[in-house]
Amino acid sequence: MSDPTTGAASLDAILLWCGAVVTVAGAAGLLWRTTRSARRLAQRVEDFVDDWQGTADRPGVPGRAGVMTRLDQIEHKLAAVQHELHPNSGGSLRDAVDRVDQRTARHLDPP
Repeated sequence: MSDPTTGAASLDAILLWCGAVVTVAGAAGLLWRTTRSARRLAQRVEDFVDDWQGTADRPGVPGRAGVMTRLDQIEHKLAAVQHELHPNSGGSLRDAVDRVDQRTARHLDPP
């Protein structure tokens, strides 16, 4: 069997260190690549939690309300719209449309 060295001690040391650097860099690259999907998933979970809970104001960026606060606002707006769509003793949009319809019918229908 032959000797695996080159015969020059300094060249052997350089080759050994180069091999070690390549091995460590390859392992780091492989680790980086395999953890990429976990990092992406963690970022998506963080974005979801930020959307759910809302975010506070930051310099130059306005805050955002959380999902439950926004749903509450939507429900209040929807309740206001529903209030206007049903007759309620003369104050709703529906009552106004009914009054206009009655007046128009009186003008168009002969007595």
